[in-house]
Amino acid sequence: MSHNGGFVKLPTLAVVSGPPGTGKTTLAQKIAQELGCPAIIRDEIKQGMVLTTPHYRSGGVDPLNYRTLDVFFEVMANLLRARVTVVAEAAFQDDLWRSGLEPLSEIARIRIVRCTTSSTLAQERIVERARNSAHRSAHADQEFLDSISDGKFSYDRFKPISLSVPTLTVDTSNGYRPSVQHIGDFLKCSD
Repeated sequence: MSHNGGFVKLPTLAVVSGPPGTGKTTLAQKIAQELGCPAIIRDEIKQGMVLTTPHYRSGGVDPLNYRTLDVFFEVMANLLRARVTVVAEAAFQDDLWRSGLEPLSEIARIRIVRCTTSSTLAQERIVERARNSAHRSAHADQEFLDSISDGKFSYDRFKPISLSVPTLTVDTSNGYRPSVQHIGDFLKCSD
């Protein structure tokens, strides 16, 4: 494919993944700033829907979850088809990510940034954000913490994305290891 006599490469889709509380949103925003591209944050899309859904209550079978999932991948697909490099972030496990990402592999260079930290620190972060962010009520943080206590969720059983694409694991426990600049270099490198 060429444009103005040169080859045009596919845009990059930088997928920031990992369990809840591992620092994905903050890192995705930093990576987008490093690259100078948009960040598509699943929870921000859902919060935008909550603002237009009278009497919304989170928990149980949440009708906004499926709408949010569809919009999240539609927005990514539209930007990628327009040849825009994108950072996308969500706490999806393998099955949701894979089913949404596989169709995008024809129009983007997919790279995965997998966030990790201790389960204790992740839970502390969830408690802190639930306490300090008025926008978190749409995301049922307390119900998630209860599911950990009840044994319904375990960080050890979280299924990371299994696509065969370049993947970089980032420890978010205290800053970022490797650094945001290194992550940006990983995302920019050619196949």
